[in-house]
Amino acid sequence: MLTTRFVNGAPNWIDVGTSDIDGATSFYGGLFGWRFQSAGPDSGGYGFFQLDGKTAAGGMQTTPEQGPPSWTVYFQTADAEATAKAAEQAHGSVLMQPMDVMGEGHMAILADKASVPFGIWQPGRTKGVDVANEPGSLSWVELYTPDIAAAAWFYHETLGLETEAVPFPGGTYTTFNPAGGGADSMFGGVVPLADDPSEDTAYWLPYFEVMDTDATAAKAQELGGTVRVPPTDIEGVGRFAKLTDPYGARFAVIKSAPPQT
Repeated sequence: MLTTRFVNGAPNWIDVGTSDIDGATSFYGGLFGWRFQSAGPDSGGYGFFQLDGKTAAGGMQTTPEQGPPSWTVYFQTADAEATAKAAEQAHGSVLMQPMDVMGEGHMAILADKASVPFGIWQPGRTKGVDVANEPGSLSWVELYTPDIAAAAWFYHETLGLETEAVPFPGGTYTTFNPAGGGADSMFGGVVPLADDPSEDTAYWLPYFEVMDTDATAAKAQELGGTVRVPPTDIEGVGRFAKLTDPYGARFAVIKSAPPQT
């Protein structure tokens, strides 16, 4: 599960690039109770979405040249330069070279073999988000890809991630966990792109924990978002829905099932 006790290879940051940061602030504020706080005059408009005073995510306004509005998942690394090189050697690419972020850490934006963008964060003063796996915060990530085996190999070579086939209603589900972490540290899954017929481009999908999936999906529509997949139960996992914010950024919400004893 996702926690703020970050280890190398696990997600430790997430942010949204949007065509309207004020509109996105209104949308996510109404949906999750987030408040936007600027990172300062030298941050280029970047800021933090705060949940009860804790940073749950980041965000900034982007231009069409920077790509469509989307969420980016960042994974912890001890060495951003080495991880970027590993991604290239594994037939991925570096979209944004490793750079220092005002002493808070080092970041880079990479892409895997299927051209899916993702970020890496080498912690400095900022270790990562302040809250995870609680209502209004990141709780799971899912990679939609045309080739599960190729994706598993790429992320193992780049981030050291391990995969495991977990029995699932109707078949198996491939999960990710940091090297040596085992099932208790799994933080995400890998899904065939064909399982999302509404999309033809591979992508990472973040899941945010909520108290009530149905109420959240309804609220998203009321605030101008779209319900891509209506609230659905998965036995032993929880009730989820896939949504899009008013500007096109995809995300999901889930009311997780209580842990099984």
